[in-house]
Amino acid sequence: MSAAGSYPADVLERFAAALLEAVGAPPGNAALTAEALVDADIEGLASHGLMQLPNYLERIERGSVDPAAEGEIVVDKGARLTLDAGNGLGQVTAERACDIAIARAAEHGVAIVAVRNAFHFGAAGRFARKIALAGKIGIVMANTRPMLPAPGGAEAVVGNNPLAIAVPTGGEPIVLDLAMSAGALGKIRLAMNKGESIPEGWAQTGEGVPTRDAAEAIKGVLLPAAGAKGFGLALMVDLLAGGLSAGGVGSDVQPLYGDSSRPYGSANLVMAIEIEGLRPVADYETVAAGFADRIRHSKPAPGAAPIRVPGDRAAEARKRFDGNCALAAETLQALRKQARRLGVAIPDALGD
Repeated sequence: MSAAGSYPADVLERFAAALLEAVGAPPGNAALTAEALVDADIEGLASHGLMQLPNYLERIERGSVDPAAEGEIVVDKGARLTLDAGNGLGQVTAERACDIAIARAAEHGVAIVAVRNAFHFGAAGRFARKIALAGKIGIVMANTRPMLPAPGGAEAVVGNNPLAIAVPTGGEPIVLDLAMSAGALGKIRLAMNKGESIPEGWAQTGEGVPTRDAAEAIKGVLLPAAGAKGFGLALMVDLLAGGLSAGGVGSDVQPLYGDSSRPYGSANLVMAIEIEGLRPVADYETVAAGFADRIRHSKPAPGAAPIRVPGDRAAEARKRFDGNCALAAETLQALRKQARRLGVAIPDALGD
């Protein structure tokens, strides 16, 4: 595979939005989704970035994603709501769920928005961070199709379900964003595309045999991080997101790269906790920021990398951002192919 290149982020955003508009996405929904995908690439999360766009386009064209849907509130109990995403673009409906949660938490002290019939929304941390930047604690989770076995099992029974928790600090929030597998499926897919092996302990074949072959891992099952602990967290995310929303649980959620005519069927849970009333927000932020700094300046082990707290890596990438975004050659090639098929002009900065 050829090396990554660096391209103007604003050009990538407009190009991605144009591709989405070409298959029927309203301009606002296209722009928001494109921004989220490019932001993931800027933060170094290529597995949640523009490499996902060709799949989004295919699903829109085959009818399993409605690019115009923004989500409909179907249950409203004040601080507790259910949003039917209507198989809309995941970034769009998750953004709306966050906006609702932030507003209702300000009114009620806490808000829980359960989302059903949702599509892939990229990085969960983006949405938890949005809530934290509003001065509240954000908790965001989603379920995926089964990819992890129970301890001792060889069959995938729970999803590699992401969980993000973000707390405000008065500056850049502390953002924990993790999936429950030892290694993310997107990273395994990237390794497969590059012909690289994956680390030991990330996956096993469908027969329960450990493997470092990325292609075999995708056909088999991912292993949960920390064994039974990761499995237990994944199980609970399924029951909280899918169970509370009356949405998909376990095998009700379809493979993201499976039959693109079938709705994905994911579920999300978005929570916002108002700090004011428990203690002054500024006091909490001072404690959180001070604790984070204490950890960053704690004694390192010999030869270890700089000590970080959750969210630091992405925050550092945003600070380094100079207007340009690294993009794998194969991802850009796939986007150019889609543009030629859809009759969308390829910007000169992204030309062959």
